[in-house]
Amino acid sequence: MVYLLLAVAIVGEVVATVSLKLSDGFTKPWPLVAVVVGYLVAFTSLGFVLKLGMPIGVAYAIWCAFGIAAVAAVGVVLFKEPVNLTMVGGLVLVVLGVVAIELGSASAG
Repeated sequence: MVYLLLAVAIVGEVVATVSLKLSDGFTKPWPLVAVVVGYLVAFTSLGFVLKLGMPIGVAYAIWCAFGIAAVAAVGVVLFKEPVNLTMVGGLVLVVLGVVAIELGSASAG
C-alpha cells in the first residue's frame, strides 16, 4: 500500500510540474488547475506514505528521483527538449543514488 501511495504522489507531482510548463506562466486556466490538483495529490499522498512509516529520507529520495526522471522523459517526448549521453548518465546516477539510500535504509533498520 505504501508504494502504491508513493506512486500516486509521483504521478501527481509529474502532472503538476508538466502542467507548470503548459500553463504558459499561469495564463492558461486548465493547466493551472492541473498544477494545483497535482501538487495537492502529490503532497497528500506523500503525507500518507510518511504516516504509514516509510522513513522520510527514503520516501523523499524515491519521490524526487522518479519525479525528476519522469519529468525529464516527458520533456524530451512531449516538448522535444534536447537530451544527450551526459544527461542520461546523470539521471541514471540519481536513480542509483536512490537505490543506495533504499538499500542502506533496509540494512540500518
